[in-house]
Amino acid sequence: MKVGIIGLPQTGKSTLFSLLTGAAPPAPGGRPEPRVGIARVPDPRVERLAEMYRPKKKTPATVEYVDMPGVAKGEGAALVDLPALRGVDALVHVVRAFESEVVPHPEGSIDALRDARMLELELILADLGTVERRLERLEANIKKANKADDVAERLVMLKMKEALESEKPLRDVELSEEDRRRVRGYALLSEKPLVLVVNMGEAQVREAGAALERSGLVGFAGEGRSRAVCAVSAPIEAEMAQRSPEDAAAFREDLGLAEPGLDRVIRTSYELLGLISFLTAGEDECRAWTIRRGTRAQAAAGEIHSDIERGFIRAEVVAFDDLVKAGSLAACREAATLRLEGKDYVVRDGDVINFRFNV
Repeated sequence: MKVGIIGLPQTGKSTLFSLLTGAAPPAPGGRPEPRVGIARVPDPRVERLAEMYRPKKKTPATVEYVDMPGVAKGEGAALVDLPALRGVDALVHVVRAFESEVVPHPEGSIDALRDARMLELELILADLGTVERRLERLEANIKKANKADDVAERLVMLKMKEALESEKPLRDVELSEEDRRRVRGYALLSEKPLVLVVNMGEAQVREAGAALERSGLVGFAGEGRSRAVCAVSAPIEAEMAQRSPEDAAAFREDLGLAEPGLDRVIRTSYELLGLISFLTAGEDECRAWTIRRGTRAQAAAGEIHSDIERGFIRAEVVAFDDLVKAGSLAACREAATLRLEGKDYVVRDGDVINFRFNV
């Protein structure tokens, strides 16, 4: 999964990126440039399997994050020309909710809903420019050759143009899978699923649910498709990162937080994109693999290696909880919780799988 992190200046966006990926903060005074980093997806199931198998290595699933320069009002169109943003599966918009006399808000006041709507509009306007330019080329091509593909794409573009002119993001536009394939190469920004990550102060994050409701962002996320919202406090996450796991857990408990905010950001992104993890376990490696919900066994095998997908025979499958309860695959066989599944088996979250294949 590849996720682009966007936001207005002074939101804590780059701090969040550094906390997620472990990347060093950008050099002060330097020219803002996109930064790419990898975050490990916290998964206690991988840790538990590693305790059982004592492998040479353990590998969690990962998310690639791209930290984009801050976008001021009227600058959204510049995002279209940044190659680093092409190919991202989703966008994380870091919205500021914390007050600070030291770090002034570029708009002069804190209003998370205003900022969320403002940047959404920037994405819409950026896409409108892209669609209008493409329509001009299509019109010219159709006058010359009138190819069926160009005519079909023109109809899709006109439908999207109408939506964008009415300030409707493309993720809310009804398009067939074929039509979406036609326009996939244009990396349209308002079409991508959007996670609103609200960066709060300590007092707010103690009552994050109520604070989100008061901000209006829960309602905003519910207005359209493929939008989600979660709360985090970058200063608190930074402080916890400096503590031992035990001290960090105690600190979170004192704040009334059920889980680390960074875990919540990753989990929300997973849920929004319909992603799950299946697991492989053995003496060499215990590992989590990311797939889309609904993926069949043979395609899941291809995530490990194309040879396994091509030579797929059967999948030995056991649910993670059943494996932990039994203590071994041999015990699962005796308890009949280990199953042999064919290529059309739909993989479930937490399945521990051993693929049989022959090439």
